[in-house]
Amino acid sequence: MRKFEIITKFKAMNPIIPKRATEGSAGYDLSSIEDVTIMPQEIKLIPTGLKVLMPKNEALFVFPRSSLAIKRGLMMSNSVGIIDADYYNNSDNEGHIMVPLINMRNEPVQIQKGERIAQGIFLQYQKTTDDETENITRLGGFGSSGH
Repeated sequence: MRKFEIITKFKAMNPIIPKRATEGSAGYDLSSIEDVTIMPQEIKLIPTGLKVLMPKNEALFVFPRSSLAIKRGLMMSNSVGIIDADYYNNSDNEGHIMVPLINMRNEPVQIQKGERIAQGIFLQYQKTTDDETENITRLGGFGSSGH
């Protein structure tokens, strides 16, 4: 089973549940839950107010929308985001999907609430290598698995 859910503290803000734009679209559009201003050369985490439930052998790969760089001068600071299945409901932030954007322009860029900023694509992967021995439990998000 896979589905997007609203993070508890954002329920009153009515986040947009992602959907594909067309039947042939691979990606689910992710939108900002609030107005955000990104200053020149600044990186900001754009909140979506959402988390995602998916099978253990899948990840949600988050890519920038194709028009983001050309029309807005924005890029994802990590190029591609990977939301692991065990990020869902983690104790740090309930699995909140946030998109790190950097403003490449010389003037502030405004993101509006409800604006589509990225797209998520579900991909399956092989769970382990033959010689894997460690089992590490996730504690949070954004770089927490190595600590």
